Amino acid sequence: MIGKINDFLANVKMELKKVTWPTRKDTYASSLVVLMLVLVSAVFLGGVDLILSRLVRMILG
Repeated sequence: MIGKINDFLANVKMELKKVTWPTRKDTYASSLVVLMLVLVSAVFLGGVDLILSRLVRMILG
């Protein structure tokens, strides 16, 4: 059992050496894109909600 755990941890270590970690600039750019998409989605959904709620109020009188 201990041998299997050691093999697993050795494989994990080897795989982590292969990982290409993003630079600070890449991380910043990706985060900015995500924040902008969230903002655009929030504005769009807020507008749809506003329009639909007014439409329902008009229908219900």
